[in-house]
Amino acid sequence: MAERAVITLGGKGSSLSSSSVYAIANSLANLRIDSSAVARLASSDNHHASAVKSDGFNFRDSLTIEEKRASLIVLLNNLLLSGSSAAHRVVEALNSSCQTLEIESLGLAEEEILYGIFALVDHKSSALSAISDAVAAISCEASRADVSALNLTDSGDGFTDKDEVGVAGDMKVMLNGSKRVGKVESESVSKIPKIHATLRKQARLLHSETRVQLNSAVKAGSGAAENVRTSQLSLVSALRDLGRCSFGRAKLNLDSVDNGDIKSILVGLFEKQCPSVDGLRDQFKVVLELLTEEEEKYGELAHQVNFLLGLVWKIVAWEAITAFVALEGAELKEKCQGGVVNVGENVKAGKKSEKKKVVLGKGTSVLIQVIKSRLGSKGGGFDGSGGLLEKWVEDILSFFDPKDMEFDNLLSEVKEIVESNESRRLPKLPKGTRDFSKEQMTIRKKAFKIVEDVFEKHGATALDTPVFELSDVLKGKYGEDSKLIYDLADQIKLNHRKLLDGMLEICGVPAEKFRTICSSIDKLDKQSFEEIKKEMVEEKGLSVETADKIGTFVKERGHPLELLCKLRQDGSKFLENSSSIDALNDLEILFKALEESKCINRVTFDLSLARGLDYYTGVIFEAVFKGGAQQTRATRTDVLVSILGDDLSKAAELVSELWDADMYAEFSVNKRLSKHFDRAKESKIPWMLIEGDRERKEGMIRIKDFKSANEDIVVSRSRVVEELKARLNPSK
Repeated sequence: MAERAVITLGGKGSSLSSSSVYAIANSLANLRIDSSAVARLASSDNHHASAVKSDGFNFRDSLTIEEKRASLIVLLNNLLLSGSSAAHRVVEALNSSCQTLEIESLGLAEEEILYGIFALVDHKSSALSAISDAVAAISCEASRADVSALNLTDSGDGFTDKDEVGVAGDMKVMLNGSKRVGKVESESVSKIPKIHATLRKQARLLHSETRVQLNSAVKAGSGAAENVRTSQLSLVSALRDLGRCSFGRAKLNLDSVDNGDIKSILVGLFEKQCPSVDGLRDQFKVVLELLTEEEEKYGELAHQVNFLLGLVWKIVAWEAITAFVALEGAELKEKCQGGVVNVGENVKAGKKSEKKKVVLGKGTSVLIQVIKSRLGSKGGGFDGSGGLLEKWVEDILSFFDPKDMEFDNLLSEVKEIVESNESRRLPKLPKGTRDFSKEQMTIRKKAFKIVEDVFEKHGATALDTPVFELSDVLKGKYGEDSKLIYDLADQIKLNHRKLLDGMLEICGVPAEKFRTICSSIDKLDKQSFEEIKKEMVEEKGLSVETADKIGTFVKERGHPLELLCKLRQDGSKFLENSSSIDALNDLEILFKALEESKCINRVTFDLSLARGLDYYTGVIFEAVFKGGAQQTRATRTDVLVSILGDDLSKAAELVSELWDADMYAEFSVNKRLSKHFDRAKESKIPWMLIEGDRERKEGMIRIKDFKSANEDIVVSRSRVVEELKARLNPSK
């Protein structure tokens, strides 16, 4: 048996991680105290002050051995932080082979139980997030699912959920090159980006919270445990949704198993061993009840969340089993039987399967091979009793258990696939930048041309500035999550930075939080106020009362002079704030000038317009597009020269005549007319010149007008340029 790793605590700069807690709690690693900490403890008479509440639940009956050991590790860390010599006793208990722990006698606080178990949940939920993506990918192949829901990209405009894009991207890496995905539509597949992304977010938040608390002195009644309790609803909801989604894909996989005998046995095992959706729902209700109870049962809450996580892990493992058998069951069975493909079928031993193997994705094929390798050492044949299939189930369930000695290798393999697959080596956009499609570039060029013409008409001159700045300048200027957005349009939203600062001061926002709260307010054009309020309270530390006050102000918008008058009414809080008074005076001058220039109706005074940048010290504005959708062509091509056949010289000859006549034209050479039509329609080219064998023999060219109900006219080859020019420019 391999020698266990040793984890050292108490040294200078050392920290406790969830992974370390998990390894020690499951006896995957031994624990020792750093020599410097031993010396400190020897000279200390301090004792751990926490004690078990008399009205608490029975720890010994409620917790698993893994959870008890995890709680002791948090206790140990607290003892090391406080310098208590009782730390030695805890180390002895943790390194003992005894499976019974009398943890009450060690003075364990319920908060220590909470964070000990949540360290386990943190470690396992992070691993589950990565594994569930990979398992979902092989399920997509097993069920021949429609994976169009994975075609997500980050548009860079603030409307795209980056975690959803990340999940979709990781799965596309796994499925890269797959010929197995198909057209089977399923809600459990189409919801993958959203549901898996939610777990990814909640696992990340839990990790951040747990990392801080594991390395702080956990004190009973400090309120830290209450904060964690209130954050658990989102996590358990994400786990429940993932379990439901995974269960749905497992059922699809079962339906996709071709062999009747294998399918029958596998369905029986699945129904007997896999947690049901009803069981998942019942456990979710148990957690909800604990979350809403007034009595502080932190340890029991953590235990039940951990139990729910265990159910979801088992469902995901069963999804992997069903996907694997659907993809590889027949082949493995054939090998085990020495070439007999199916029980009851008259197939000669040694005869190779005539069914052509479908190509799996470059990532999923590696994962399937990893599972095969795990099962490769298992002998035995397949018979009607399903003995071998039961062994596969047992082995794969064990393989997908984080406690398994080979699980870390599985997780590493999955992460390596995602990071090293060739799809990942494609150019990657830096944060805050984006690509523009050909259609978007057409709109941008047109819009910029309009803006430039207007500015130049009013006497503006041009200058050019660098597209990048020094990092220290940006770091000093940008607020958290701020974006510099340039939207082109026909109306301007307007506000004043001093008025905004005054508003925040009136609401009671501390000055040091102005910048970060501005960045939240500035998202109101993309998110609801309730979403922004949650961010300001839970992530940025504002009180609910302060956030509600902000809400009453940022909903104010309207005609500039009318809203200005309202803000200056008697009793207005803005008149009691010097910064706001200066801003209102500035805005009055601007609004009167806009009224005189007869363009004030194009301006909306909007108190939600914030911008998160410090160098906005006065008026801030943003252009807003309010027009309807327009048909956009990515190309300026007016004419597609279509040569039916393979004579490139004919195409070159005709298209050059159009270019000489100053027409925008391109050419296509193909024997199939439908290909020419597809190209014209795809690029929205309004005219086609068609020359086939018949037209060539008669010395004619067919002109097709897509705008006029696909009208066709035939003209002589010598007059085609003249005729086309007349139709493109009828006024000339």
